[in-house]
Amino acid sequence: MTASVTAIVLTHNEQLHIERCLGSLSPHIERIVVIDSGSTDQTVEIAKRCGAEIYNNPFRNYASQFNWALKNCGIRTDWVLRIDADEFIDAELAEQIRSQLTAASPQINGFVVERRVTFLGKTIRYGGGVSPQFVLKLWRTNKGEVENRWMDEHTILFDGDTASLSGLLIDDNLKGFGFWVDKHNRYATREVIDALNSEFKFFEESDSALSAHALIKRVAKKNVYSRLPVIYRAVCYFCYRYFLRCGFLDGRAGLVFHLMQGLWYRLLVDIKILEASDFIKANGLPAFKTMMEERHGIKI
Repeated sequence: MTASVTAIVLTHNEQLHIERCLGSLSPHIERIVVIDSGSTDQTVEIAKRCGAEIYNNPFRNYASQFNWALKNCGIRTDWVLRIDADEFIDAELAEQIRSQLTAASPQINGFVVERRVTFLGKTIRYGGGVSPQFVLKLWRTNKGEVENRWMDEHTILFDGDTASLSGLLIDDNLKGFGFWVDKHNRYATREVIDALNSEFKFFEESDSALSAHALIKRVAKKNVYSRLPVIYRAVCYFCYRYFLRCGFLDGRAGLVFHLMQGLWYRLLVDIKILEASDFIKANGLPAFKTMMEERHGIKI
């Protein structure tokens, strides 16, 4: 018996991952919806072969794309699952989805799952914050959405409580290290918008409906990390993850992961924040928005 769940997967040129992702889902849930944004590879054909329904919508950011799916895909299942194309669920989590959703008490409107990242062929187990990470991925239909942010967007519940499912959601991108670097360069540009939002009010945001795990992470970032000196805080963050949270226990893969994701990426964000701030001071906010659209395809 399949669970009354609609899985929503956003795709763009994910032929390397999509069959693995959908294959981990299809025996266990009722419906899979793929929202594609102009793939030029075999993503759509593979997804159709795996039994997914295909929708097409231009991509602006993750939050707007996912929330478009919630509003336009006629979801009538009891639950919604959020999963990325380069992620998949293990057998234990699949069984938990099948068995625990129907048994959930009425006040439980969402489920938190454990997400693990695979990097350079090794599962990252230490270092805190990124892998493992406890994320709200399942919620009752019409009881949640993805928060309005350009990066680090979490699922928010409109009401009710959350519970946890055992098993793992595994993030294992197979596109190689060069792709990882390019992707995080794009992520850093998007994160600049979030970082400057409190000053320039690009969009409205609220942390009030975040899950407990997401709220702790957001509060720490706002009240601790963001108050440290720019540039130097990236070094502090790396030392925290690699030494205090024992990231070194993951060996060579752990060293590279925390150097790149905990130090290089945070440095890149800070450099782009300084660059953006200088640009706005010299040219004004309208010119900054125009520049972001022309150079990066980001329409603020």
